[in-house]
Amino acid sequence: MREGAPSGTGDGAAAGAAVPPQLALVEEDSRRYPSTIGGLFYLGILSLTVLALVVVGLGHWRGGVHILAAAMVAASALRAVLPRRDTGMLAVRSRWFDVSLLGAVGIALWVLASTIPAQG
Repeated sequence: MREGAPSGTGDGAAAGAAVPPQLALVEEDSRRYPSTIGGLFYLGILSLTVLALVVVGLGHWRGGVHILAAAMVAASALRAVLPRRDTGMLAVRSRWFDVSLLGAVGIALWVLASTIPAQG
């Protein structure tokens, strides 16, 4: 057994008890704390979303949906340009998937809110 190794982790001691790859490889320059810039951007997008819901609740649905669409497009743009370590909670899937989905939803909301005729 290697010196300083926990018992049962020596060469060939436990064939099926391998260390998961997530724990085995830790980048030396990885952050151990939340990314401040990514967290601030996420809170900004979240604030716009809450504002959009408040505007819709006050009866101005078209304006609220436009604000929500702008928040989605802004989230898409931020996800596209921020480095991986700074994306915070904007990163859900791969970069291309997040950018595509957020952008498509934002554009679709904007177009739908703009093209629906006014009632009454």
